[in-house]
Amino acid sequence: MQVVLIRHGLPLRVENPDGAPADPSLSAEGRSQAERVGRWLAREGVDRIYASPLKRARETALPLAGALGLEVEIDSGIVEFDPDAAHYVPLEELREENRELWLELIQGGVHAGVDLGTFRDTVATSIERIIARHPGGRVAIFCHGGVINTWAAHVLGLPLERTLFFDPRYASINRFLAASSGERSIASLNETQHLSREG
Repeated sequence: MQVVLIRHGLPLRVENPDGAPADPSLSAEGRSQAERVGRWLAREGVDRIYASPLKRARETALPLAGALGLEVEIDSGIVEFDPDAAHYVPLEELREENRELWLELIQGGVHAGVDLGTFRDTVATSIERIIARHPGGRVAIFCHGGVINTWAAHVLGLPLERTLFFDPRYASINRFLAASSGERSIASLNETQHLSREG
């Protein structure tokens, strides 16, 4: 079967001084990205659609669900590693405003305070459960950069310290193959051609 992991579109910037969880919706650009990825994947067809419970992932899934008449099924096991963070600053904005912090984050500081072993186990268990439910099908999973990195690192057998090893772009498509024998492989990472043209 094919498992397609899609990173959510570009969200709004949210910084909550009261410490409440930032759960941003998509920005206007993010909604456009969601429409484009929805049109692209609707042409291929998918059998089921899953999403993280966070707004940015659910909202990115909606255009594809609407095009195919499918329900978006929520799975808490594919939520990002920091769902209760009080801020969400898109990395592009952070790079412009605070390059030192941006470099720290992309070099691994983004997961400070997170138990990567537990996170990796949760993501792998959740995606394997989805695979087991839909043998022979094609499933779209709308999630987050950390989740995509973690599943890819699991498939590649990378060590724990290399769990976050690449930068999935907003609304990128990442394809994995899951054989009935248990073998897992990567078909593609970071597809963005659907974002550079009208679909």
